[in-house]
Amino acid sequence: MRAQTVSIGEKIAFLSQAKNYSETTSTVEALETHMSWVFMTHDYVYKMRKPIRLSFLDFRTLADREHYGRESLRLNRRLAPDVYLDLLPLTVNEAGRLRLGGSGRVVEWLEKMRRLPRHAMLDCAIKRNTVKIADVDRFMAVLLDFYQRTGPVATTSDDYQRRFAQAIEANYLALAQPDFRIPQGLLKKLTAAQEEFVSSRGQLFDDRIAKGRVIEAHGDLRPEHVCLAPEPEFIDCIEFDRELRVLDIADELAFLAMECEMAGAAFIGTRIFDQYRARMGDELPDILIHFYKAHRATVRAKLSAWHVEDYPVAEHPSWLRQAERYLQLAASYVAQW
Repeated sequence: MRAQTVSIGEKIAFLSQAKNYSETTSTVEALETHMSWVFMTHDYVYKMRKPIRLSFLDFRTLADREHYGRESLRLNRRLAPDVYLDLLPLTVNEAGRLRLGGSGRVVEWLEKMRRLPRHAMLDCAIKRNTVKIADVDRFMAVLLDFYQRTGPVATTSDDYQRRFAQAIEANYLALAQPDFRIPQGLLKKLTAAQEEFVSSRGQLFDDRIAKGRVIEAHGDLRPEHVCLAPEPEFIDCIEFDRELRVLDIADELAFLAMECEMAGAAFIGTRIFDQYRARMGDELPDILIHFYKAHRATVRAKLSAWHVEDYPVAEHPSWLRQAERYLQLAASYVAQW
């Protein structure tokens, strides 16, 4: 291994070996995601960002990856203060030997996180059918505390509606690709309905902004990011694009509610908004919740379809079926406005 150059493959090979970690662990589980490599020891998780550029992020330089690693610590500590522990350098010495946390030349940066028990995550609890109303009330108490202490973000109705209009168009263009075989009639109907909602119901968005409900939130609040520990924690917020975190609280909660419904636990979403209305004193119109859910379901359909670029051909049909299920769910919300 030359000291001047360390390939991604060499980094992955080093980080996949238990002997290279300071803590005692018998195994290391390596997992590749769309944007990173994740290495899991017995007690900790280490996240290494890929040196990639996508339409919504740029991690190509080492400085970029260090910056977003530090942003991730700062932002995720808002809702998971005991999980996000440190940003560690992966270094190489003059002899070409790699070391995690060493004092040589830095060749990569890794977030170090406390490993949460998989069975305690909301998505697993939904699959086991063990989620109780008390669980929802506990995590909502933490979320609502966070929302109440987070000040509003200054924005205009025109800017807020423009973001939706652009996202709706981007969703359509992505899902209209012939290779995805998405039913075009369904896609066009959903796109037209969402475009019409944004253009004709501006007062709803005006009211949300005027009430201070647009904040710098989590941004990616899905069941797999909710830990039902005695003190609930929320992980993996969006660190790479502030605009994706700046949203209506109701939009964020509608995303979580929609994902719970997709997983077969619609009662969770009902309880989420019952708690929100009671605690925040916010007379949130149902029609806006339906819009937010439909929009989020369409975004998730797009992301599901994009997974065909990351997985073997044999897995493509399941991802495309999932994309269509999200669109069917979106259509059920559109039918309610």
